[in-house]
Amino acid sequence: MMAAAADGLGSLAIDTTQLNMSVTDPTAWATAMNNLGMVPVGLPGQQLVSDSICVPGFDPGLNIMTGITPINPMIPGLGLVPPPPTEVAVVKEIIHCKSCTLFPQNPNLPPPSTRERPPGCKTVFVGGLPENATEEIIQEVFEQCGDITAIRKSKKNFCHIRFAEEFMVDKAIYLSGYRMRLGSSTDKKDSGRLHVDFAQARDDFYEWECKQRMRAREERHRRKLEEDRLRPPSPPPIMHYSEHEAALLAEKLKDDSKFSEAITVLLSWIERGEVNRRSANQFYSMVQSANSHVRRLMNEKATHEQEMEEAKENFKNALTGILTQFEQIVAVFNASTRQKAWDHFSKAQRKNIDIWRKHSEELRNAQSEQLMGIRREEEMEMSDDENCDSPTKKMRVDESALAAQAYALKEENDSLRWQLDAYRNEVELLKQEKEQLFRTEENLTKDQQVQFLQQTMQGMQQQLLTIQEELNNKKSELEQAKEEQSHTQALLKVLQEQLKGTKELVETNGHSHEDTNEINVLTVALVNQDRENNIEKRSQGLKSEKEALLIGIISTFLHVHPFGANIEYLWSYMQQLDSKISANEIEMLLMRLPRMFKQEFTGVGATLEKRWKLCAFEGIKTT
Repeated sequence: MMAAAADGLGSLAIDTTQLNMSVTDPTAWATAMNNLGMVPVGLPGQQLVSDSICVPGFDPGLNIMTGITPINPMIPGLGLVPPPPTEVAVVKEIIHCKSCTLFPQNPNLPPPSTRERPPGCKTVFVGGLPENATEEIIQEVFEQCGDITAIRKSKKNFCHIRFAEEFMVDKAIYLSGYRMRLGSSTDKKDSGRLHVDFAQARDDFYEWECKQRMRAREERHRRKLEEDRLRPPSPPPIMHYSEHEAALLAEKLKDDSKFSEAITVLLSWIERGEVNRRSANQFYSMVQSANSHVRRLMNEKATHEQEMEEAKENFKNALTGILTQFEQIVAVFNASTRQKAWDHFSKAQRKNIDIWRKHSEELRNAQSEQLMGIRREEEMEMSDDENCDSPTKKMRVDESALAAQAYALKEENDSLRWQLDAYRNEVELLKQEKEQLFRTEENLTKDQQVQFLQQTMQGMQQQLLTIQEELNNKKSELEQAKEEQSHTQALLKVLQEQLKGTKELVETNGHSHEDTNEINVLTVALVNQDRENNIEKRSQGLKSEKEALLIGIISTFLHVHPFGANIEYLWSYMQQLDSKISANEIEMLLMRLPRMFKQEFTGVGATLEKRWKLCAFEGIKTT
């Protein structure tokens, strides 16, 4: 199998009809070889075996065959010659030399076998030589395969031939199986069948080992250069401590540009143990100069924070300006979609205007949501910074929270109104298209779209009404809280004046301690009566039968829960009876009846919970 690969003719295949000519005619033989594109053999000064019959893709400079998977020649049982393709029939020809003729073997016989190729093989074993073959005849036959460095002929019919390069061995293996005949003699001593095989020589193996070591050295050198190139640079060396170096380091610590370099040197000196009684004062001064940079760093941080706040403010102002321009653009689109101007546009122009309007509304809504998020973050930061303990400050915080909530509801109301206008414009457009077109399947789908838009518009209107009611309720609560605050302040002033008057009467008339206690009891009773009057003012009467029914259901529910229930739990229960009721409506109803329901806070910190309890029976007991 291995010899058949060596004597392959590449991609050349010879037709069997060309083998019928007489091989004894040299002119016919030369014509046939020229037709095949090969150099005629047996001519003086010509090459015996062409490069094309060797293993294709062999590069003598690389000493390995290209196009084949690289293998390790040191592994036994592996050869460097690939097996021949089974579908291509290799045909050998007669080779003529000056002193001998080489006849190929029968193509029906199996190809001659070869042993494993040793690593770096340059020597071949040639057996089956004729007894009368001399060293000159052997050199004449095999020197055309390549440069021969040595021929060692035995007394028997074999010899060893060493070539200059490894690829020449493959050309010599091609001659394995040929029958060699000296001249035209028919004597047995003048003929023999050649057997060419790989031979293992110490010189070849030594040269191969030297090449492998050289390649390993080159690879190690290349890897070392690559590692040196990729290795990170080493840190700069730190000088040893001395008084002169310490004085220079103290000057560097005072310089802002050289501070980071100098502080690393100072740290390494302290870790090395350079601090002693003699050098303690110098190190103390250097540590003190390092401490002086803390103020500089804090100032830099403050300036950066100020720049960040200014950038935030500029961004918010720019965003507000962009939002106002978006509002103006949307107003232009809404004005152009009204019937006065809309009828004068063509159908394509209306379509483009409608697309532009929707796109600008989406961008406007996104910008408004971003601006609302920035304002909420600012309000949260302000609420985190304000830590007040007095009741007047708490009232102010509640007022600001209510005002912020009212402002947020107002902005949400405006955005809903804008969306409602957009839906109305879409409904008008659909109506106009409905009047112009006939009743087809497309019209039916448009009617469904109109109905869906009408339903969504009704839902938006209901949502808008509820938000307006919540806004009015919040405003009324804010006004009531202001009235109560002003009333309590007036009462405090009156009570203070009364106390001053009673003290003066006691001092002048000399009343006893019991009289002063009676006066205090009277003032406390007046304050309590005033509070009850305020509570009665706040607790308004029931407006409808539905509110009375709700109060009865809530009272029954809270009576079953003596420890109270939060507003979400109560709303989830009430929603099963009436799906349209909201949690805000239930809470407003409970706040209007303080003698029946009271609000308590349970828990601490994150577990703080607000619960409502039924206090109607307690009021009956006290009365």
